[in-house]
Amino acid sequence: MTAQHAAGWTRRAFLGGVTLAGTAGLLGLYPRLVAAEPPRETRVLRLLQTPSICEAPVQVASDLLGGEGFSEVKYVRVTSSADGYKALAAGEVHLGQLFAGGLVTRIDAGDPLVLMAGIHVGCFELFGTEHVRSVRDLKGKTVAVPALGSSHHIFAESMAAYVGLDPRPHIHWAIHRGPDAMQRLAAGTIDGLIGFPPEPQELRAKQIGHVVVDTLRDHPWSQYFCCGIGANRDFMRTPPVATKRALRAILKATDDCALEPERAAQRIVDKGFTPRYDYALQTMQEIPYNHWREYDPEDTVRFYALRLQEAGMIKHTPQQIIAQGTDWRFFNELKKELKG
Repeated sequence: MTAQHAAGWTRRAFLGGVTLAGTAGLLGLYPRLVAAEPPRETRVLRLLQTPSICEAPVQVASDLLGGEGFSEVKYVRVTSSADGYKALAAGEVHLGQLFAGGLVTRIDAGDPLVLMAGIHVGCFELFGTEHVRSVRDLKGKTVAVPALGSSHHIFAESMAAYVGLDPRPHIHWAIHRGPDAMQRLAAGTIDGLIGFPPEPQELRAKQIGHVVVDTLRDHPWSQYFCCGIGANRDFMRTPPVATKRALRAILKATDDCALEPERAAQRIVDKGFTPRYDYALQTMQEIPYNHWREYDPEDTVRFYALRLQEAGMIKHTPQQIIAQGTDWRFFNELKKELKG
């Protein structure tokens, strides 16, 4: 879609497009393959909803899941990714988009989780005060995270381990969330924070701190999936047809976020997933949602498992994590089915 074409979308056209997508549009792209599958085992699906806008594909998929045979779709909202891992492990949700490294830590701990797909590269950004110009400058500094064990915390520890810091004695972790953390960074009472959308968008808009690491552009982080789809192991094994159908809808929605960012942004605002259209649109336009076919999720697991092993955060080897907690069958099948 051209910028001129995108700018011409009215609310009526947008809603009409969504209605079309829900019937004969996007859901009808692959009728033969869908029809050839056995019936899905359940019509009920519970999806994770975290505060991050980058999980827009899971949210936009709500318009597509009806066409995959789900008549009861519920989003279970949590206030932090740490709670998201717990909800997924407990079976309170069936599927969720979460940081791949965080899923690795929970698989290592024995949680019944399976990483089954990669979604996108890059959404985290590390911000710092004028005294922090690199990750190494975090030594002896205070970094805000919403919770220990959250995606923010795990990602920051991965970064520290990559440059040779021991994140536990070398960095002081302070528990502050959202606006509170931003205010403290502006005041200089913390030295850094790591955020995912809409936090980076707001920090840049308010000119608070500066970007130290942008995982969308900076190596090596930009070479691997940031977020993937995690499943509760029992759900993935018990209704495999339903699992594949749910993943199909999410991957179609991932393409939607890339091809129609204005529609995707408006959709998640209309559904109450986020209040700010401008931040949502900026996220849709910045994250390369259309590159999910190009990256190897197993390489991502191996990379983060090595970093987390270096940080002393996991005990198992990368190969053990891959064998115990990954299953790429549906992802590989759908990559062939949903050719871009």
